[in-house]
Amino acid sequence: MLRTLTIPSWLHDVFGEQQQPLELVGIIAFGLGVPVAAVLLAPAAFAEVPIWRSALALLLIADIAAGCIANLTAGTNDFYAARPRNRLVFLAVHVHILAVAFLLNLDMVMAAAIWAYTIAGGVAVNALPRGSGQRVAAGLLFAVGGSALIFLAGQSTLLAAVGLLFMLKVMVNFSVDHRAEARS
Repeated sequence: MLRTLTIPSWLHDVFGEQQQPLELVGIIAFGLGVPVAAVLLAPAAFAEVPIWRSALALLLIADIAAGCIANLTAGTNDFYAARPRNRLVFLAVHVHILAVAFLLNLDMVMAAAIWAYTIAGGVAVNALPRGSGQRVAAGLLFAVGGSALIFLAGQSTLLAAVGLLFMLKVMVNFSVDHRAEARS
């Protein structure tokens, strides 16, 4: 088995205190792959705004994508499990979907609905007792929200894709303490 990497303190909020090398590679690969796919599959969204807005939106999309994976790792999960206040702060500052929609001139009403549903769901899941109930509640909320998003997103496949990743990152992968039973 590969050794565990110690993460610099300034990156603890992203990766936790330790990470497995292969998990770190997965986080980075997915974090870079999604923005590349977005540019290749939805080029018009990026061509219609100034390059600085596209670049900033791509950085936020990369953060959303990387967080989908990072929040499932033991390093990140355990870091936030030991710091419940940090988990609430993390939830509060996640306005990424709103910023992406603004930067790329996407549907702000849809983005606001995605954001509100995700944050409310994340707070509700986080408030539940640690364990399988959190996973089931988060899965249910994701299934309902994701289904609604697909039906309501219309022609904005980019917003739907980023919105689904945002819900997955924040409401399911972050708000659930995936290792609660292992610590019990």
